[in-house]
Amino acid sequence: MMMMLNTVASSMEFCRFVAVSIAVLYAPITAAQTLYLDRADQGMVTSAHPLASEVGLNILKQGGTAIDAAIATTLAISVTEPFSAGIGGGGFMMFYQAQKNEMKALDFRERAPLKARPNMYLDAQGKVRPNLSIDGYLAVATPGTIAGLYEAHRQYGKLPWKTVVTPAVTLAQSGFPVSHRFIKATESRKFQNTEASRIFTRNGQPYQWGELFKQPDLAKTLSAIAEDPNSFYRGKIATAIANDMQTNNGLVTLEDLKQYRPIWRTPVCGNFRKARVCSMPPPSSGGVHLIQILNMLSDTDLKTIGWHSPDTLHLLTESMRIAYADRATYLGDPDFVDVPVSALISPTYAKLRRSEIDPKRASTSVKPADPTVLEKLSKESTETSHLTVVDRDRNAVSLTFTINLGYGAGIVAKGTGIVLNNEMDDFAIAPNTPNAFGLVGGQANAIAPRKTPLSSMTPTIITENGKLRMAVGTPGGSTIITTVLQSILNVFVYDMDVRRAIASPRIHHQWQPDRLNVEQWGLDPMTIAELQRRGHQIRQRGTWGNANAIVVRPDGTLEGAADPRGEGVAAGY
Repeated sequence: MMMMLNTVASSMEFCRFVAVSIAVLYAPITAAQTLYLDRADQGMVTSAHPLASEVGLNILKQGGTAIDAAIATTLAISVTEPFSAGIGGGGFMMFYQAQKNEMKALDFRERAPLKARPNMYLDAQGKVRPNLSIDGYLAVATPGTIAGLYEAHRQYGKLPWKTVVTPAVTLAQSGFPVSHRFIKATESRKFQNTEASRIFTRNGQPYQWGELFKQPDLAKTLSAIAEDPNSFYRGKIATAIANDMQTNNGLVTLEDLKQYRPIWRTPVCGNFRKARVCSMPPPSSGGVHLIQILNMLSDTDLKTIGWHSPDTLHLLTESMRIAYADRATYLGDPDFVDVPVSALISPTYAKLRRSEIDPKRASTSVKPADPTVLEKLSKESTETSHLTVVDRDRNAVSLTFTINLGYGAGIVAKGTGIVLNNEMDDFAIAPNTPNAFGLVGGQANAIAPRKTPLSSMTPTIITENGKLRMAVGTPGGSTIITTVLQSILNVFVYDMDVRRAIASPRIHHQWQPDRLNVEQWGLDPMTIAELQRRGHQIRQRGTWGNANAIVVRPDGTLEGAADPRGEGVAAGY
């Protein structure tokens, strides 16, 4: 608990510090408006950084839609959190249109270059060549963030495109105070790339806390995007990226950038108690396995059993184990492989797998679903950042985007200020070979040209009786699905307010490796001992995730929360 309190104190300290810089950067904002309201009537933005939340809130106040505010917030995060997400990466967005009670899902995930091959990270003996899928130019997939944001704006934006991009330009030009989180991320990444080292360090040393950090190259790039977003894929920005890749033996070409298109997909939805839960479909695994686990839990009176009782934790763990086993076998890009979505989210399938769980002992032999069972059910019936926005009309956006690991591939396209992703590591670079998050995969997620790597991103929107109830999401690699799951359970089963729901301790199991991760301050010694007695291999570790959410309260007002594990805030009016 002390670790959490220290994190909260650090976040509050940072918020006080940036209040001055906000007033300087944005003329309409004054110190008297020192904001960060986590309850509001009109609209709200939650994100991983105070300045980004403030940017989105200002867009809402100007009459912008949830889409407008989400775009502005996303681009601001690209400036303030270059280590976690940015325009050199990609992501997924869930959008709820309140008037139509309709859900939309936008896939702007990175894609494998045309030159990508299944064995590109293997040596002549078929063994994995270390770090090639993580560090350097061969790790980069074709970015999709700008294409996705512009497509969302083209369909549902209200304010001019330039208006929603300009605040990020200002942040990059004028700079922002460096936080402890920024410093820690930079210290963790040893840059081999000269351009990245030049921008994010002072002669190899991290910036100091509170120091103003400016990104003039990125400001120029964002200014060009404000005038013409297509410049990223067909203009000078595209040429700069392609030239830098070619010079350094990377795979992304001008043709890859020209061919990139975001894809509108059908959301994955399911029922949990009285709620309708909708999330991202493949190539994200998030929605499928979130609903799969909720289905396995739906017939159990979790509230009576008790929050974080050994029985509840055991059931949660075993359900996670089953879902991640299925993920490793069946999930991939639906444009390349047949993903049995309807079967995996079927309540019938959930009951079948639920019956396999021993209530008193951890399983030692969980296997993926029998393909014949899935076929039958199919015939019966589809380092990262997150932000959440709700506008005055109760339209909502839940958006998760990433460059994958800290500072992506560790490279910046020369002259652009753009940190490029290392998303190729999210493919199964060899059968049953763990990626950086310890996840394994098979043929369904094998590398192929223009294929989208499998993701765990789980931007989620929940309705009740045809009205918005909650929007939630988180970064965290393989822990994303289970973090969103527990946030939802905390609100809908245990009646927590959204702040407590997001702050509460978490557990995580992903089938392989066979261990139950527990936050160090999360469970008491007696509970851990009982879980160990049941056969669970416990690993106590530091905190993970950086979730945020907005909940619509019974009186129609909004309540938001950003994870105290990070430095974000909820900003409403």
